[in-house]
Amino acid sequence: MLAKRIIPCLDVKDGRVVKGVNFVNLRDAGDPVELAAIYDKEGADELVFLDISASVEGRATMVEVVRQTAGEITIPFTVGGGISSVDDMKRLLRAGADKIGINTAAVRNPQLVSEGARKFGSQCIVVAIDAKFNSEWGEWEVFTHGGRNATGIKTLEWAKRMEELGAGEILLTSMDADGTKDGFDLKLTRAVSELLTIPVIASGGAGKAEHFYDVFTEGKADAGLAATIFHYKELTIQGVKDDLKGKGVEIR
Repeated sequence: MLAKRIIPCLDVKDGRVVKGVNFVNLRDAGDPVELAAIYDKEGADELVFLDISASVEGRATMVEVVRQTAGEITIPFTVGGGISSVDDMKRLLRAGADKIGINTAAVRNPQLVSEGARKFGSQCIVVAIDAKFNSEWGEWEVFTHGGRNATGIKTLEWAKRMEELGAGEILLTSMDADGTKDGFDLKLTRAVSELLTIPVIASGGAGKAEHFYDVFTEGKADAGLAATIFHYKELTIQGVKDDLKGKGVEIR
């Protein structure tokens, strides 16, 4: 079994880190380069940067943020948001990103996943899936554009297809749990984790240290991602790791 990873997520808008609830009501949470350096020192295993204002200006800002961050940290980091071509991927990898996260662009053009995997290796390609429970289907639906657009695509089928096209990892966000601090969506996470052979990063809903234990044991996730609780110092990365270690979970 791979050691479990704890990953802080930085949602970056116009060069600042922001955080909301259920994808809305954003508030400022600090400077991304400073926060990244702090998380590196605190023992984060990786970082995820999501550019949520990925207009042309936002993207130029993000390349600069990535470049500055790469000079400050030693852990791997994934960058996503507004990436729609292999050239976009190359630009961010050159600036210092280790992995590229794609979501909306993968739905628009699934071949982008296989093109990216071919050019940079599967380990570089993280497909982000924003999923929301659809009560009519009794299953989860994939959303794009930062959770604004329903796609009519079933999450489990989509996750499997992304693995087949060469994704090295899935970043799975439960829109229902996002920002609630009531715990990860264990049912969703487990369904996807058991279906795939590639690692699944669970996102959305972390509020206490035991939520990470639950998502690793019941949810079968390979990594747990959180934002609010770390940004506002409600939990520390070391505190979460100590809790997991005490419960016998193998961590990095």
